[in-house]
Amino acid sequence: KTEAALDKTTDELKALGVRLVLGPDYLSQLDGPWDAVVLTPGMPKNIPVLQRLRERGVPFFSEIGLFFSLCKARIVGITGSSGKTTTTTLIGEMLRRGQQPVYVGGNIGRPLVEVAEEIPPDAWVVLELSSFQLEMLDQSPHIALVTNVTPNHLDVHETMDAYIAAKRRIYEFQTAADVAVFNGDDDTTRQMAAASPGTQLSFSRRGEQEAGAWVDGDHIVVRVSGGEGNSGEPTVVCRRSDIVLPGEHNVENVLAAVTVAAACGLDVEHMRAAVAEFTGVRHRLELVGQWNGVRFYNDSIATSPARAVAGIRAFSAPIVLIAGGYDKQLPFDELAAALPGRVHTVVLLGATAGKIEQAIEAHTEKTGAAPPRIVRVASLDEAVEQARLAAHPGDVVLLSPACASYDMFPNFEVRGDRFRELTARFAEPHVAAK
Repeated sequence: KTEAALDKTTDELKALGVRLVLGPDYLSQLDGPWDAVVLTPGMPKNIPVLQRLRERGVPFFSEIGLFFSLCKARIVGITGSSGKTTTTTLIGEMLRRGQQPVYVGGNIGRPLVEVAEEIPPDAWVVLELSSFQLEMLDQSPHIALVTNVTPNHLDVHETMDAYIAAKRRIYEFQTAADVAVFNGDDDTTRQMAAASPGTQLSFSRRGEQEAGAWVDGDHIVVRVSGGEGNSGEPTVVCRRSDIVLPGEHNVENVLAAVTVAAACGLDVEHMRAAVAEFTGVRHRLELVGQWNGVRFYNDSIATSPARAVAGIRAFSAPIVLIAGGYDKQLPFDELAAALPGRVHTVVLLGATAGKIEQAIEAHTEKTGAAPPRIVRVASLDEAVEQARLAAHPGDVVLLSPACASYDMFPNFEVRGDRFRELTARFAEPHVAAK
């Protein structure tokens, strides 16, 4: 960015005596006699100027690594390709019902490095950790959770192996005194569990787990030894119908949160109360309005095909899907396969519109399934209008882009906020129940 784009931040940094190197060619000016380099998480680690600095012995640090080195409290770390924010937030809500102070941050909310030295040793720190943050981390949290692993961020990591390697760092530095929680229904996370050095717990929608949480009929059940109320016997936490959030992926998020909370020694009553009162996080299957019997959902967080598929599968009603955006070099075959029988119209925009349309055409040719109607648009404004025109009473209009936002918006939050604003022009806003 330029000084003008940074606005007030420029003045704040200059007042601290910071010399700024700005503009589109800033990296070409990075060669210098630096004592250390602190990388922003999404910065590719293999660009030539950084490699030259490493070869000269300049040490590299990250904000999250600094926090780990300063924090005296017990850390719960959550990573995965999807479900991180919802699960992190829910774990925080559960633990806040206990006796210890709780701090939630990492890839969401306030950077906890600002208060690292104020956090007491008896607190719980709950951190959402992205693959970018984990890449430079050489320390693992006391309790590590991997929600799932599907292709994502291959525009930066380049290969799936490199992406998985980054995720593994959340538990690789644990000891036998630590705990790692894995998704028992995910092939990749089951393979990860085999190499975990700590105590292993798992969660599953498909069957009973030796240690962890699972679905038993209409019940969420947990079995973890240790801590108040955790006898090691299977204990019913709640009914599936107590989960307010739609979709099977949110059942998985609850199972993951319950497993971690039990590992922290939290009483089941606190878990149950938190699940019943948790209405979700913005931009994640967020009902933003209703019009003419049509519900409009903001799932802007769905920046990968797998997340979009989870959003689509959360509804039994016919769907008008708004998809497309920045190209992270991910395949859209899975998305195309999820559309028949669920989505009758796809409104496509952004850099990936053509790739998604090609994937839909290829799936149709391969399977003979009836394809959805495809509408190509140039902007989100036009997408919302075309979706409104295509929707019938009883339908769902779902913004679940399957792509990042960077071709049109600074981030998924801005994209989701714009969707909400556009919907509010004609729809009744949704007011969450108290």
